[in-house]
Amino acid sequence: EYFIDADSLNIEKADVHPRATEHIREIIKLVKGLEEKGYAYEIDGDVFFDVSKFKDYGKLSGQNIEKLKSGARVEVNERKKEAIDFSLWKRAKKGEPSWESPWGNGRPGWHIECSAMSIKYLGNTFDIHAGGSDLIFPHHENEIAQSEAYTNQRFVKYWMHNGYLCLNNEKMSKSLGNIMKVRDICQNYKGEVIRYFILSAHYRSPLNFSEEQLQQAQSSLQRLDNVIFNARYLLKQNVFRKSKNKDDKLILEKRKESEQNFIEAMDDDFNTPIALSQLFAFAREVNMYLNSPYVKNKEVLEGVLKFYQELAGGILGILKVFDQEESFEQEIIKLVEKREEARKERNWIESDRIRDKLQKKGILLEDTPSGARWKKI
Repeated sequence: EYFIDADSLNIEKADVHPRATEHIREIIKLVKGLEEKGYAYEIDGDVFFDVSKFKDYGKLSGQNIEKLKSGARVEVNERKKEAIDFSLWKRAKKGEPSWESPWGNGRPGWHIECSAMSIKYLGNTFDIHAGGSDLIFPHHENEIAQSEAYTNQRFVKYWMHNGYLCLNNEKMSKSLGNIMKVRDICQNYKGEVIRYFILSAHYRSPLNFSEEQLQQAQSSLQRLDNVIFNARYLLKQNVFRKSKNKDDKLILEKRKESEQNFIEAMDDDFNTPIALSQLFAFAREVNMYLNSPYVKNKEVLEGVLKFYQELAGGILGILKVFDQEESFEQEIIKLVEKREEARKERNWIESDRIRDKLQKKGILLEDTPSGARWKKI
């Protein structure tokens, strides 16, 4: 089900999708290594990480070890040396899955499995680790401690913690019963609309889900679709001006400016709202250019398509128009041709019927002495 939802949202599959149950050997090796290095201790089949031995504990979350008291977001267990110590391996309990280990039958703790799989597939140090802001402490703090104690190397270079997705200003959670499933939303909206909606807020900010917000996202994407569609249509007319006038040069300059602003926004902690704004800033310029009456320059039209294909399609993944537009365009061309035939035969009723049909599909017709011009609106 996860992969179905991921495909709907245009999320690329990872090279590996590991399961903790398939990496028990690596987990045991990591726990054993921490025990041998003096960072872990065993009590009656349970193995705990000794936080006092790791001097940098708290560097991610800003927690002060001395101020952490029993019950303050840590696992309470009277057998531990300190309340802040956390489980690496838990002895078996009746009715729970368990595996053989040097400490008897048991299962991994919550945090250790993440470190074991990360180290195996990404190495001792990797670039980006993401997760919800509610995982900063204790989960990610504990990952850092056990990983760096084991490898004696920096665990992660950059941490990215996303804000909560909310419904009516309340955090979505199973306990509150206010979860909205991707597949349910996809009954009414395309996956790229949901993706655009999520990208419209900075990833660290909370995002409030609403029908109104999704409709706005859908409308915004349609505006970008229209720009691309109309540029493609003019490009396929295969009638171009070789030289560039001042308007052509202006579009090329605006493209370069918007692309640079887009990259700077993404380099600024993935500031997707600002990046998105650059797509629309350029779209306003392109619309004025496309609506002008003179013949266009081929290089400019190709540059417009490349801009949106690379930034909106390739980087943000919010446009599939390049894959979907061909069949729709062919349908429109056939309808326009049929209407032209009806007009030549002075069949105004049929001509108006086709015009109305095109209008419902979002196509605006303009009759000229040389034939009908059309564009997406």
